[in-house]
Amino acid sequence: MSGLRIRIFLLAATMSVADGHRCLADEVPTTQLGETISTLDGERQPLLSWAPATARSKPTPLLVFLHSWSSDYQQDNSKWLKLCAARNWIWLHPDFRGVNQSPKACGSRYARQDVLDAIAFARKRWKVDPQRIYLAGVSGGGHMALLMAGHHPEEFSAVSAWVGPTDLAAWHRFHTTNGESQKYAVMIEKSLGGAPGTSAGIDAEYRDRSSVFHLQRVADLPVSIWAGVEDGHTGSVPIRHSLTAFNTIAAAHGDPLISETEMRELSTLKRLMSPLTSDLERDQTLGKSILLRRHSGESMITIFDGGHESHPDVAFEWLSSMRHAVTNSADTTN
Repeated sequence: MSGLRIRIFLLAATMSVADGHRCLADEVPTTQLGETISTLDGERQPLLSWAPATARSKPTPLLVFLHSWSSDYQQDNSKWLKLCAARNWIWLHPDFRGVNQSPKACGSRYARQDVLDAIAFARKRWKVDPQRIYLAGVSGGGHMALLMAGHHPEEFSAVSAWVGPTDLAAWHRFHTTNGESQKYAVMIEKSLGGAPGTSAGIDAEYRDRSSVFHLQRVADLPVSIWAGVEDGHTGSVPIRHSLTAFNTIAAAHGDPLISETEMRELSTLKRLMSPLTSDLERDQTLGKSILLRRHSGESMITIFDGGHESHPDVAFEWLSSMRHAVTNSADTTN
């Protein structure tokens, strides 16, 4: 991408193994510290990367992994990193304005551009396979992964999103008790300028940063949405966020929706009274009971017996099966 300046800093002399060493599944690779300068506002954004030596000459899959809500690029996501390196994929762990408690964080257009700038960083440094640019995230990273899928579907080959909030106004309400904003509601207010309903401008920010209002644009981009049925009971993100996100995709494709009755049953009874055939599928890699599984094109949703959690091996298995050419337009800013 023209205009993108890149600086690479080695964390230590031994860091050279981060670009040229194939890791075994039980090794934690040593990553490189890099930096992009935002093409929107010129702010520096750090990132961590790893790549096999062959990535400079051979088309190589890229995994962009997004940090969670209350963290930044330094978050320990070694389980994902190890599996990425074991597959000989490029690993990119970008910052996108850090913790979600400031106006340019929390899925803002600046944060979204940071992810695109990070992809441009990878394309300049390595030979990225344009049919295998994958995006994944958990919790707050799942929020951002689905938001990127909705705003920039042309940039990715497949997206794997786990237990992420998809409607920030609804999530704000969930974390408000007796009119008092709790932890996550306070963080949302710091990021978006106030509570839902404060002003038309603030409500527009809620809509812009909530993927449920944008996922109708994914078209043929494969999107995989995952959530444990206990989330919202023992975790911070009710499964309705995942269910409504999938419905947005299904509606755009003209496919059957998950019904309100089914949503209530899963949210309260934690099971379906009349499951469909697809809901009875087994997933040996997941190793947990599937309570709901629906498909729309190459996209799908799985609600499983679990909580606010992710299963990287499941994500990699699904992502590795996907090939979808991107349009190489990472300098868009919408």
